[in-house]
Amino acid sequence: MKTSFELVAEFREDQGKGASRRLRHLGKVPAILYGGRRDARTLLLDHTKLAQLMDDERFYSTILSLRVGDQTQAAVLKDVQRHPYRNMIMHIDFQRVLEDEKIKMIVPLHFKGGAEAKGVKDQGGVLSHVQNDIEVTCLPKDLPEFIEVDVSGLELNQVLQLSDLRLPAGVEIVELLAGRDKPVASIHMPRVEEEEVPVVDEAAAAAAAAGTAAAPGAPGAPGAAPGAAPGAAAGAAPAGAAPAADAKGAAGKGGKEGTPKKGDGKK
Repeated sequence: MKTSFELVAEFREDQGKGASRRLRHLGKVPAILYGGRRDARTLLLDHTKLAQLMDDERFYSTILSLRVGDQTQAAVLKDVQRHPYRNMIMHIDFQRVLEDEKIKMIVPLHFKGGAEAKGVKDQGGVLSHVQNDIEVTCLPKDLPEFIEVDVSGLELNQVLQLSDLRLPAGVEIVELLAGRDKPVASIHMPRVEEEEVPVVDEAAAAAAAAGTAAAPGAPGAPGAAPGAAPGAAAGAAPAGAAPAADAKGAAGKGGKEGTPKKGDGKK
């Protein structure tokens, strides 16, 4: 059975949350190994070395060689628990692998031909990856590190399904075995964002309109004199009228001159 990574571990005797917390402070990662028709065993791994191996994508989808003392066990990674905000591995689960027993694993999808696809190159579409990995079942010797997905033949508005994937010999997709065929990739036209129409404040617009229509001095505006010409100031006299002061003076002078003197008209 071909393996890609080797991990050195040790058996763990202490149990409980308190013991796990102390081990993490010492740079260790609590782990468990189960399956393979044998009892589960608790293990310890070095955090620094484990983190370096887990930076490789293949670590999650290949057969691992787990060495404890002078014993070696083939296993696969089944679960990882990480700290919510620190770069720390809290716990890890491994499953024993037997050569004659099928396993289920999640393997990544590697897409190729996206730039050459007719729907993208000639029809202006956009390629969307609906799924980036899938769950497969197979014997350990047939487990692929990844599954290649060729999308170069896709046209606009076409969808690539799970049933369209080419799988290595002996590998089956779990979803298809359950009767569920799902999309993997598609090409569609890019969405056109609608231009936003500015929202007009109705109250402000109405106030501005009222202020413009009823400007001071305008016909019908407050303070405008009846019959005043457009643009005339409030209280202004009609065109051609004499100033008020001159009119008053003229009236007084005319009164004196028009009054008869005593003795006028007597002989």
